[in-house]
Amino acid sequence: MHSIEQTIEVAVPVRTAYNQWTQFEHFPRFMTTVREVDQIKPSLTSWTLAAGPLRGTFQAEIVEQEPDSHLVWRSLDERPGHRGRVSFAPTPAGGTALTVRMEVGPNGPAGLVPGVSEVADRLVARELEHFKEFIEGVGQESGAWRGTIRNGRVRREESERHISGVPSWPHG
Repeated sequence: MHSIEQTIEVAVPVRTAYNQWTQFEHFPRFMTTVREVDQIKPSLTSWTLAAGPLRGTFQAEIVEQEPDSHLVWRSLDERPGHRGRVSFAPTPAGGTALTVRMEVGPNGPAGLVPGVSEVADRLVARELEHFKEFIEGVGQESGAWRGTIRNGRVRREESERHISGVPSWPHG
């Protein structure tokens, strides 16, 4: 397995960076290798990637997701098999340190062609730069999914308590 780890700081709060990252179908807007992402269900996505003449599709399962903290995934396809984690941490300046860690299996291009591992590292770094430019340019997320996933299973969102403590009565 080849390991990749890249960190970038973005000048938006953790909640904004996390919320935008959960909008997988918007990845083609800022990531040059991502052509299409379909969110099949909250814990399952289908990706189409292209780099030059190479094109591929794979499905990924989100195994763990904690709002404003991290997201862990694994590909469901054997070739190239990969898994990863993206973490969000506040910076002293009020921004976000976003760290992507990935492991790509030996059946993928990184295990077959010399030098591909270094290219993969640079590609992840470049795509994170694109995310930074996008989110800092718009300054707010285009949507959000605030659910929690544990062991590939979506957990119910805990409803926010009313600040006043007074029950909310139906209107009508």
